[in-house]
Amino acid sequence: MTACAARLTGVRLCFGDTTALDGVDLDVPASRMVGMIGPDGVGKSSLFALVAGARALQEGAVEVLGGDMADVGHRRRICSRVAYMPQGLGKNLYATLSVFENIDFFARLFGQAHSERVRRIDDLIEATGLAAFRDRPAGKLSGGMKQKLGLCCALIHDPDLLLLDEPTTGVDPLSRAQFWELIDRIRAKRPGMSVLVATAYMEEAARFDWLVAMNAGRVLATGTPAELLARTQKDTLEEAFIALLPEEQRRGHHSMTIPPRSVEIDGIAAIEARGLTKRFGDFTAVDHVDFSIARGEIFGFIGSNGCGKTTTMKMLTGLLPATAGEALLLGRPIDPRDIATRKRVGYMSQSFSLYTELTVRQNLELHAQLFQVPGDIAERVADMAERFGLSELMDANPDSLPLGQRQRLSLAVATIHAPEILILDEPTSGVDPIARDAFWQMMINLARIDRVTIFISTHFMNEAERCDRIALMHMGKVLATDTPTGIVQASGASDLEGAFIEHIRRMDALAPTAAPPPPSLTHDDMEAETGPARRFSLRRLLSYSRREALELRRDPIRATLALAGSIFLMFVMGYGISLDVQNLPYAVLDRDGTTTSQNYALNLSGSRYFVEHAAIHSYAELDRRMRDGELSVAIEIPEHFARDIRRGAPVAIGMWIDGSMPSRAETALSYVRAMHVAWLSDFALRELGARPSLGLANIETRYRYNPDVASLVSIVPAVIPILLLLIPSMLTALSVVREKELGSIVNLYVTPVTRVEFLLGKQLPYVVLGMLNFALLTLLAVTIFGVPLKGSLFALTLASLLFVLSSTAIGLIFSTFVRSQIAAIFGTAIGTIIPAVQFSGMLTPVASLEGSGKVIGALYPATHILTISRGVFCKGLGIADLPVSFLALAVTAPILMAAGIALLRKQEH
Repeated sequence: MTACAARLTGVRLCFGDTTALDGVDLDVPASRMVGMIGPDGVGKSSLFALVAGARALQEGAVEVLGGDMADVGHRRRICSRVAYMPQGLGKNLYATLSVFENIDFFARLFGQAHSERVRRIDDLIEATGLAAFRDRPAGKLSGGMKQKLGLCCALIHDPDLLLLDEPTTGVDPLSRAQFWELIDRIRAKRPGMSVLVATAYMEEAARFDWLVAMNAGRVLATGTPAELLARTQKDTLEEAFIALLPEEQRRGHHSMTIPPRSVEIDGIAAIEARGLTKRFGDFTAVDHVDFSIARGEIFGFIGSNGCGKTTTMKMLTGLLPATAGEALLLGRPIDPRDIATRKRVGYMSQSFSLYTELTVRQNLELHAQLFQVPGDIAERVADMAERFGLSELMDANPDSLPLGQRQRLSLAVATIHAPEILILDEPTSGVDPIARDAFWQMMINLARIDRVTIFISTHFMNEAERCDRIALMHMGKVLATDTPTGIVQASGASDLEGAFIEHIRRMDALAPTAAPPPPSLTHDDMEAETGPARRFSLRRLLSYSRREALELRRDPIRATLALAGSIFLMFVMGYGISLDVQNLPYAVLDRDGTTTSQNYALNLSGSRYFVEHAAIHSYAELDRRMRDGELSVAIEIPEHFARDIRRGAPVAIGMWIDGSMPSRAETALSYVRAMHVAWLSDFALRELGARPSLGLANIETRYRYNPDVASLVSIVPAVIPILLLLIPSMLTALSVVREKELGSIVNLYVTPVTRVEFLLGKQLPYVVLGMLNFALLTLLAVTIFGVPLKGSLFALTLASLLFVLSSTAIGLIFSTFVRSQIAAIFGTAIGTIIPAVQFSGMLTPVASLEGSGKVIGALYPATHILTISRGVFCKGLGIADLPVSFLALAVTAPILMAAGIALLRKQEH
């Protein structure tokens, strides 16, 4: 019996109502190059994730390298023997890290010492041709270089099983050929290594030892390429794959016929580019491109992802202005404001861009109305639905349709207004062969019957051969323009892909040379990492800390948010939040008009708490001015005020106070009462020669710690903890969620790094950054805000360190619940600021809270750091004076960190 690298038995995987894998039974032979073929959405990536241990199993069993992947212990033991390169150009790489730093990061995760890392990295980048780009950031590499770098990262620990999920999709032909040559050399050096590859290119699949054909989450057939061809009696693997599909899916499929184009010469090209150039900063995306497309021609734009095809197309549709050069449509220069010309053009973008919340019918009707289609729109929609096979789908939403049907809908929308030119940006990427042939037949009919000029981009060479003429594009330049046959003959190659490779070599001044040697791996090296990974490794933890610090240093947005943002918010909150009630606008309705009543009114105007406004003359005016917000206090002095007060008769002075803000109203009332008592005392002294006695005991008020009762002294020490809670927690949450968005979180799933190492490694740089923020904010408080630090600086620093540990742990907890950076920002901000302001004692003492608010206040760490911060700044306290608060912070930090670790999953669910 042949040994298996992986075995799947009855595997079923669902995402909501979508079934990704449906009862898969598969034995993947060991020590062989195994290819998985099938269009996008058939379950290849899901199967790879299960084999790699990146995704949790739902039903069935998966065995890899002799053990059950449902067993956590087995996954931990074999993760150093498995390498997984996920789908997408550089998906598991870090854009701001250099080539060397990316590989070094992975080497650290697998516990390699410095000398071993350097030797292995040098071997790998030399073997892959990346030595000249050692210090270039991954984000600035071409697609082919990114895939080579991804392969280096995967091979750094000498895996026994290498999983490559569409590693060459969108890569230029030369880089694709070099990639497979490198794999072949490595396998020759390590014949026992098993390789499982998913590919979208049937010509690549022909080179593999064994194939697995998949469709709709099921295995259609397995065997060698020769066996599949013999079983189906077909000449190519694409034809064999179509023959293996279920009968109902193949029904109606027939070979395409491409009638010759009738050449009509009218002297005006449909599309013309003259020296077309587009730069983004220092990067030239399109470099002096020249070509001309005749009317009714199917013109193919061939090149890898990132070579400038989409940018060129956007310039030709007026969606993007050109930096230099000229683009013409139907003989007229491109003008985004020229609606008449734009109505003669249809554009289908690379990604699906229709409205998923609308039905198929509503999408067609909407675009017909936008393009002001003449005549009966309903009739036109029905005609397009019949033509593109959408009649049975008119009431369905686009996101419920298979990819092939969505692309037919996009084509129908692009042609709803009967354009003369149709620009299609990689319309068949990821579509199954039957749907792709049907799509092409529709385009051929448009070109040959309706005389529509079609400009289509693709990276499939078999599609390029169907075009009347093609342009080969690489690194922003057009290398050649001719018929597919003409380009092949001119290059001396055997096929179109070989011709493209030859043109790229000429452009790069590269001649075919002897291949560099594969990495020099020894038997000792291969055995070094095959044992089980240690449960905790400081090296792995620090590798994440180091990488996070490098990214933080090179990301100006996050660095600005961390430092300048804290300083800005310190000024906004420090000066903006005030409990002081001063400069209250007031006016007097003086019905007495005596010097005594005027003296009473002047008693308030001389205070810093009140600002006098023009006098009031009636109740109606009083009501209007208070309703408009002009006045906060209105004083009504009654008639005979001076006479009655001298006689000792009771006098009722009206005090009208704006009660829309109760706390402010109560403060204003206390001010008015104090002023009233003070005036009465002064009046008695003037009139009677002695102040009235207020009783046997008088209250003499003295304010401690804050003699002026200034809000700044209370608010600033409270703002520092608030910012130490908000900024570090947001940045920590973003650091984890960003990996989820970019896909690099897969490195946690498939490497030996543990949840503890991952989260603590992520947390450490932001703890350091938080303490730097603490130092800056404390310095601002003392120097700019003038709040003296009376107590122990050590006590405040220690409390801040414990609190930053808690705040970053809160960010880690939030990161486990959200998958987008926007959600992380809003969720963390709301979840930290509201409890901190409402329940921690910043504005209202915790002792005054009731019910759940009081419980939250007692448990929330911001409560205790606020107590410590105000105690140190205002009261001169130290650690010995605040044991309860320090103990609470010391206990809270590890509890929150443990919660974050417990909530983080080591597999995707």
